Amino acid sequence: MREINWSKHIFVFIMASAIFFTALFLSGYLSKKKMESIKSVEDKISINLLSLETQFALLEETSCKDVDNSILSQEINSLASKLSYMENTRGIDDPEVEMLKKYYSLLEIKDYLLLKRVGEKCNFPPVFILYFYSNKGDCPDCGRTGYVLTKLREDYPQLRVYSFDYNIDLSAVKTLISLYGIENKLPAIVIDGKVYYGLKVKDEIEALFPDLKEQEATSTATTTEDVLE
Repeated sequence: MREINWSKHIFVFIMASAIFFTALFLSGYLSKKKMESIKSVEDKISINLLSLETQFALLEETSCKDVDNSILSQEINSLASKLSYMENTRGIDDPEVEMLKKYYSLLEIKDYLLLKRVGEKCNFPPVFILYFYSNKGDCPDCGRTGYVLTKLREDYPQLRVYSFDYNIDLSAVKTLISLYGIENKLPAIVIDGKVYYGLKVKDEIEALFPDLKEQEATSTATTTEDVLE
């Protein structure tokens, strides 16, 4: 009878156990990190929702000469990038990601309403785009439109772009879609109350904002004067 090599079996058992517990530890660690990341974004969105309400109360007591886009919420763009990353890593159907997207959509709508109300009060035209998309694979031009709008946002800091998932199950977004009569012909952008469908290149969108470059030039000139002073 062949003698059993117990030392070899014990070594294999120890190695297998080590691999198993290491994998278990890493899985738990990564899950914890993901949860922390989601909680961080969720906290920021909650704070921004409260901040927007407080901002408008303050702006009601502020002289219009002290108001411009720079004092409104500036967290939206960074939160959008984090949410997009989570969609790519965890999937668009992940329940927690979907909940975050709903909170983020509400934040965008509140910021949009605040911008409109401040613009009406202080008689300066807000510069914004409402962008409706689908990321379920049925909108090949949505990704390209997103890149175009990101580039515009970089070139014109005063431009606000609010992005909404057309298929999201959120009554506030559905109401927005109904108010502007947006059809399921995505991508769709709303500029000055008018809806435009299909892919638009940067020059085409710039042409829809005749005062955009002029405002940018004025803003740059004002900044230069402040520096010189």
